Amino acid sequence: MSEFIMLAQEKALKDEIINTGKKISGLRLVTGRAGNLSIRLDEQNILITATATSLGDLKDDEIVKVNLVSDLKTQDKRLSTEFPLHSLIYKNFPVQAIIHCHPALINGYFAVCPDLKVLTFETKLYLGKVPVVEQETPSITQPQLVIDALKTNNLVVIKNHGVVSVGSNFKEALYLIETLEEAVKVAAVARLFKQGALDDLDQELKESLAEEDCAYPMFSQEHVRKIVDLVNHDEFIAKKGQELDLTLQLAIKLEGSDSVYKFNFEKGKITKLEFDEKASFMISAHPEVWRLIFLGGLDPFVATTQGKMKLKGDLGRLSRWYVPFSRLFELFKQVKIQ
Repeated sequence: MSEFIMLAQEKALKDEIINTGKKISGLRLVTGRAGNLSIRLDEQNILITATATSLGDLKDDEIVKVNLVSDLKTQDKRLSTEFPLHSLIYKNFPVQAIIHCHPALINGYFAVCPDLKVLTFETKLYLGKVPVVEQETPSITQPQLVIDALKTNNLVVIKNHGVVSVGSNFKEALYLIETLEEAVKVAAVARLFKQGALDDLDQELKESLAEEDCAYPMFSQEHVRKIVDLVNHDEFIAKKGQELDLTLQLAIKLEGSDSVYKFNFEKGKITKLEFDEKASFMISAHPEVWRLIFLGGLDPFVATTQGKMKLKGDLGRLSRWYVPFSRLFELFKQVKIQ
């Protein structure tokens, strides 16, 4: 790539950072000189906002080019104190952009509430369970806690500090923050309408079948057949399967192996379990992602919308059966894995 093309690409990405900073500031998701943005320039280099800059009024020379593999002692002294976190994220995930900001409503909500109350379908589908981590200093000095949380969600709340959101571009990352800000508003308004209402929500999701002592190797035939047995004895899925005509083929696949199972649903019942991926819908993921799902640390719908799982088939069609599949994924967690 010629030097001219490289410089043009760098200028375009700097403009993208500047425009994103203005939008974040305009949405009142950050104030003063707080927050920072970064974007991947190539495999080794990123662009990141310098320390003590205002995201709403950025200039070209306030965006620093940093090599992720060189000695940090030789790096620009204007680097943000949050650069170690940005660097670690890029080294652990194939993301292209990172937003770190301090939304007032989100900070206020999570200062007094341990987790997000999910009140809308959009919140459950795109956010799921948002992880909350704590830090002991004004800046993020324990970035590994954030890295671990990002394995379960592309959006992480830093209690008493702000949020970190990642994506394939700034638009994706900002969308998650906006969605969380809106979810917090909805939760606050719901509480105004009815005191104590939040404590009574999601009762059905909190109900679980009695756990058995037996644990199975993940994705073993015994593991999957136990899931099938639970599904076919679940009254809620049977009812919704009839109402919504839950008739389709759904395959689940363990990436990096030959393990694939196809569920043949007819009116909510799994009438046949096969071992091939020729299905109208197939969900695949790496072992660590499936493990998080089976252990309840990651919502499958959120994992799909955030790209942690791959979906073959139309998510819009699949969402028709959102209610019974939500129950299906709850049953996934009832079978212990080794």
